[in-house]
Amino acid sequence: MLINHITPVIIAKNAETTIESTLKSLQNFKEVVLYLNDTHDNTKIIAQKYNNVLIVDGAFNGFGPTKNNATQYTQNNWILSLDADEVLTDEFLQNLQLVNLDNNKVYEILRTNFYKQQQIKYCWGQDYIVRLYNKKMTSFCDNKVHEYIKEDNLEKTLLTGIVKHYPYNTITDFIVKLDRYSSIFAQDNVGKKSSSPTKAFFNGMYSFFRTYIIKRGFLDGYVGLVIAFSHMVTNFYKYIKLYEANKELKQ
Repeated sequence: MLINHITPVIIAKNAETTIESTLKSLQNFKEVVLYLNDTHDNTKIIAQKYNNVLIVDGAFNGFGPTKNNATQYTQNNWILSLDADEVLTDEFLQNLQLVNLDNNKVYEILRTNFYKQQQIKYCWGQDYIVRLYNKKMTSFCDNKVHEYIKEDNLEKTLLTGIVKHYPYNTITDFIVKLDRYSSIFAQDNVGKKSSSPTKAFFNGMYSFFRTYIIKRGFLDGYVGLVIAFSHMVTNFYKYIKLYEANKELKQ
């Protein structure tokens, strides 16, 4: 059954390793918007095979503002915000078709996380994230990182079924993403938050301890170590880049 009243919206950059699986899972939607920013791999070529996908090339102004900008290209008011590495299961799709959408609600998805094809049960576990909303009623906040859909005066309801998330397919992916995310964090918070080498060090160390020991990431095998170390380095570079940016701002 074709889903006419909901538009999945994806923003992506160089997502050729995951976009095929994502778009395959969205073939039941009449309209999908794929908003590309500074993409120079085969993402667009892959997406052009899908007749229901509208491809838009645009600027990236941080995750929150860019996701809001992408919704202007949708014909529907109901937006299902997805990442270019998320795949809807058949169970999720079947149940979504039965939902009577309420303008006074936003809807959560249940997301499971993978490295390659291995489900990560401890470092990441499962996420409950608001992803389905009416753009006339709410939108993403303006955060450039750690963006979220504003829920003011709206009831939250969990959708039935699972969305699978494949954020990393190689160890290099961790390195690329930590550099990008830490830079965006520093740019977004320069002049607003304080930082120091000490803060960077202890944030990084605590992040490793929390992921690997408290959350029992070691039970995820060698991948747990990779993830915990990546969390540590990401947090270290977030705050050391912010420290450097604040110094340069003062000078």
